[in-house]
Amino acid sequence: MAGSARILVADDDPAVLESIGWLLKENGYDVVRAIDGRSCLDAIGDRMPDLLLLDILLPDTEGFQLLERIKADERWRDLPVLMLSSLPPEDASVRALGLGAVDFVRKPFRPKELLARVQAHLRHGAVFRATRAALQRTQDELHRAQEDAESRRKLVDILHEVTGDLSVSELYQLLVGRAARALGVSHCSVILAKAGTRTATVVAAVENPQITNLEVTLDRYPELEAALETGQPVLVEDIATHPLYDGVRQVWGLEGIEVNIRSVIALPFTVDRGAYGVFLVRRTLDQEPLGPADLEFAEAVITAAVAVIQRARMVEHTMADNARLELLAQTDPLTQLLNRRALADTISAEMERALRYDASLALLMIDLDHFKRVNDTYGHLIGDDVLRDVAQLLRDEVREQDVVARYGGEEFLVMLSDIDDAGAEAFAERIRASIAAHTFSSRPRDEGISITTSIGVASFPAARIETVEDLFAQADAALYRAKADGRDRVRR
Repeated sequence: MAGSARILVADDDPAVLESIGWLLKENGYDVVRAIDGRSCLDAIGDRMPDLLLLDILLPDTEGFQLLERIKADERWRDLPVLMLSSLPPEDASVRALGLGAVDFVRKPFRPKELLARVQAHLRHGAVFRATRAALQRTQDELHRAQEDAESRRKLVDILHEVTGDLSVSELYQLLVGRAARALGVSHCSVILAKAGTRTATVVAAVENPQITNLEVTLDRYPELEAALETGQPVLVEDIATHPLYDGVRQVWGLEGIEVNIRSVIALPFTVDRGAYGVFLVRRTLDQEPLGPADLEFAEAVITAAVAVIQRARMVEHTMADNARLELLAQTDPLTQLLNRRALADTISAEMERALRYDASLALLMIDLDHFKRVNDTYGHLIGDDVLRDVAQLLRDEVREQDVVARYGGEEFLVMLSDIDDAGAEAFAERIRASIAAHTFSSRPRDEGISITTSIGVASFPAARIETVEDLFAQADAALYRAKADGRDRVRR
């Protein structure tokens, strides 16, 4: 990151510009300086930096006004801005963060703290930009697919009539109908299967609404078998010639079965741990065959549908309406752990308790090393299973008073109460060793998957940690060091 990151520093104090510029350049960053608001905007316009360090007081404008102008400009609104000021934090930080700044550093700054925050925000900014770019690509691809026909502009209809009053079985019926209409097909069904079984259950089919629990044998449906085994979409443009159907075509011939289906798309999704589903889309002999463009659009349609199904299943498992809504807001749907926002609220309360009773706490930021390889090699269904298993391992390792959360992607968080620095580091090392020693299932290949993890540790109370975000930034910086040192290790 340091070799390519461009940082713009805007400050009217030449001594501050010189010291910050020297510090950042010594750490490999490309530094641009601005002495006032006008030159700051000119520098941003010439070439967008990766991070802006902005003084609150500039000779020709107030830093807050400049921040507001930057965030109001569509070209620059995603630029992360770290505010610098000699004003007390309570006078300036709330306003700065409210206007869109990512952080606030008080002058005189501590070099190590400033570098840690710069590294953390550059990392978060890179992830944000990559996510936004991926989202934009997805939106562009979806738009192109929807232009194929008027019926393909009906994607949003899948969600319009879906309310919290519908059961999961009702959702299946509604979604196959809307998905079939959006895709322009006459056959669309949802099939559910348990891991390791040779049968599956058709729970909804638009071509026959009476079907709700029809058991089928997977060896009669090679497209279902392939989708469930690989966790990847299956497109068969012509079942009369595709090698996937070589065996089953012989069975059809021997049994005198006439098949009216021309082409098939099978899209797998995760239902619950150990339970999987497939959206099966088919076109008959009198219809145009399904092709890559149909697969691309079908994935977008089914992704929307699956999101609704998973949310509905979660709602069905909660107890009361009010508790249900609160749980959804605080829980990660895949692992059933707390999400980052809920953990931040818990940590905030624990930090207040620690100061009041002279106690301590620690935050572990845990990242699974090279996790993309698992998804690429075994498919996202297996990747989801691994994430659930890691979540369970963490639950098993922590004490009753500790809290486990999912940070996002393959990152997890653990808050340890009433523990000193040495204890937190030892705890983190035990978690690292436990995950490294565990063999994760690669259903159905049974090869066994081994993964390692890197862990960053931050403790409170500690110097330069005053807020929850400070604690997160410190743990994130420690995690960055663990990865830079070779991964599969603990750093603080």
